[in-house]
Amino acid sequence: MRLFSCLHNVFCMTMFAIGLLLMWQLAYGGQLFDRVMEYRAAQQGEDSEDDESSDAVTLPAGARLMRDVPYGKNARQSMDIYLPQQATGAPVIFMVHGGAWRTGDKHAKAVVENKMARWLAKGFIFISVNYRLLPETAPMEQAEDIALALANAQAQAASWGGDPAKFILMGHSAGAHLVSLLAASPDKAYRRGAQPWLGTVALDSAAFDVVEIMSARHARLYDSAFGGDAAHWKEVSPFYALSATAMPMLAVCSTQRSDSCAQAIRFAGRARSLNVQISVLPQELSHRDINQQLGVEGAYTDAVEAFMAGLDDTVRRMLATHAGNPHQA
Repeated sequence: MRLFSCLHNVFCMTMFAIGLLLMWQLAYGGQLFDRVMEYRAAQQGEDSEDDESSDAVTLPAGARLMRDVPYGKNARQSMDIYLPQQATGAPVIFMVHGGAWRTGDKHAKAVVENKMARWLAKGFIFISVNYRLLPETAPMEQAEDIALALANAQAQAASWGGDPAKFILMGHSAGAHLVSLLAASPDKAYRRGAQPWLGTVALDSAAFDVVEIMSARHARLYDSAFGGDAAHWKEVSPFYALSATAMPMLAVCSTQRSDSCAQAIRFAGRARSLNVQISVLPQELSHRDINQQLGVEGAYTDAVEAFMAGLDDTVRRMLATHAGNPHQA
């Protein structure tokens, strides 16, 4: 009887403990999840850009920088143009920074340094773009800014020695979402005066399907970016914007994030069902390093350049015959 009573007491105590745990989870589990999500969002924001100015970036020999070239009336509507020593009909890499649609800058070293050093040395023109941000400007209008900047850059490209038909769009994080939105439905850019471009490289977006993000538990930064209107979530989702006219795309995703590659793979599946050219490139790199390490000699940069080379013969020849990035990680 004593043994039975002891076992009974142990069982009761165990069940009591489980009950307390369940009550705690119901009461505080959601708050804990929210705190974890906020921490992850803060880390992502920290990783998305660094705050160092590109003033410290060394230009390749003979290269020039045209800083703060305007494409609109707002001070944020400007771009930096990095020109190689000699350019005649040069391809153009058009880079859009990230920062949770609220922060970030075209001057950031993680955005510019390694990409500019590598591709200017190969004879490319490199453009880094600013755009208006939250809370004043919502992501859809931010995409309109990028389209307007693209149209302006293409209109001036010949005067810089560039080819307006040989642009490659590139963006990181929130910037990847914006360029993906334009690539999925190029009419958005054409309406702002842009011409067709060669292709788009999305660097760790994880926001291809905003509906999926907003329908599950998510970091608060998405609420300030996309609001509570489910119809609007579709409008700002590259997944739902996809059309048969979408531009060729490469979706680079970090395997260190739980949502990035899953979204990229699902987006790619829908794109292929529309006969759109797309590849997914998973990388064992952090969100920040997906951005910062592009341009450093190695397998990651080689894989991105393989996609770029497949877009155009001139791009392929220039990638194959010019010097690489002298800066090593």
